[in-house]
Amino acid sequence: MTLHDQLREYYVREFPAEAARVVERGPDLPDGLTQLSAEGYTRLLEYAGPGQLKPLFLSAEPEQRRRILQLTSIRTALLILRALSPEEREAALEDLPGGIRTEYRELLEFPERTAGRYMDRLLARFRSEQTVGEALAELRASKAQRVRSLYVVSDTDELEGRVDLQDMALAEPETPMTELLYPVEAVAHLNSTEEDLVALFDESRSDSIPVVDQAGKLLGIIRYANLFQAAEQAATVGIQRMVGASADERALSPPLFAVKRRLVWLHINLLTAFLAASVVGLFESTIAQFTALAILLPVVAGQSGNAGSQALAVTMRGLALKEVSTLQWRAVLTKEVQIGVINGTALAITCGLGVWVWSQSAGLALVIAIAMLTAMVMAGISGALVPMVLSRLGQDPATASSIILTTVTDVTGFLAFLGTATLLASLL
Repeated sequence: MTLHDQLREYYVREFPAEAARVVERGPDLPDGLTQLSAEGYTRLLEYAGPGQLKPLFLSAEPEQRRRILQLTSIRTALLILRALSPEEREAALEDLPGGIRTEYRELLEFPERTAGRYMDRLLARFRSEQTVGEALAELRASKAQRVRSLYVVSDTDELEGRVDLQDMALAEPETPMTELLYPVEAVAHLNSTEEDLVALFDESRSDSIPVVDQAGKLLGIIRYANLFQAAEQAATVGIQRMVGASADERALSPPLFAVKRRLVWLHINLLTAFLAASVVGLFESTIAQFTALAILLPVVAGQSGNAGSQALAVTMRGLALKEVSTLQWRAVLTKEVQIGVINGTALAITCGLGVWVWSQSAGLALVIAIAMLTAMVMAGISGALVPMVLSRLGQDPATASSIILTTVTDVTGFLAFLGTATLLASLL
């Protein structure tokens, strides 16, 4: 290996995130990647974006590909395999040893964003009858990294408890592992969802969570880094769904892929916009008589939309983190009504004074003040109830809450303002 190759290998191994960004910024793959060792190539793939995994993997030599799929985390390996065409995937799997090949075939059957996709394979099994010295020797032989806890199993591979690596380092080599056992706070199953993993991590505050089957046998471990990734992905997926984008879409997804997933929701949003416009049409004569109403109409709708979005975000976060359930809808609703009344009163006074200074019309100021208070209260009610109702109906509140809320706040804002103006037309 030349000095140039050694420097490249060192850079990729020590700064894999920076190396992955360099690869992503270029239009083509850099030269010299095939000179990397399988270990270095694996480090690069672990930090590469999903869109780069397939070209990077296919640019490696066949022997490198086989080693990469054995060295990389299960999550990265599954991302690579799913990005390949059926023929490429089958060829990659056929090169693997029988046990690993079978494992990947089984895991590929699990849905995306489940525990089976985030689980790291067991590099060693630690038994309850072992001593600390024997377990540490086995840990060194496995070359596992970033380990803070070991999970101990029985002779039949059933999970018995957890041992902190710090306790093992301080214990005598002949100390039985059973003396250092802690109970396991939380376990996951292969089909546990991202939301389940985030909740388990939040409750247990552990550095890792074991994955077990229905019989309680240890299958693998989800490490903190993967848990954090699950939490981050669950959050970003929720953001995308709230605005009608697909959870599968990425920043560099093909345009047609994005269009197919966005266009349906854009049409739905268009229909709801026409619904809001029809409400304005009901008061066409009032607007024609008092043109100032058309100027101030977006003020009420915009403020109610912002208030509704705040209530929606807080409620959805509470549902996602299990801080509240749909059974507590009355408490959440009462809180948001109170907030709406207080904020609405403050904004009504501010807005009313501003409109009075601008228009010198006390009647117009009174109309927008009443409308602002009404719209703010309705926005709080909508932001609290929409995700609660969708969740109670078994629907994902992140999928349609934003579009439904926008429609409700627009319609109620227009009705509050134009309806009040019609009733108090004599004051304008």
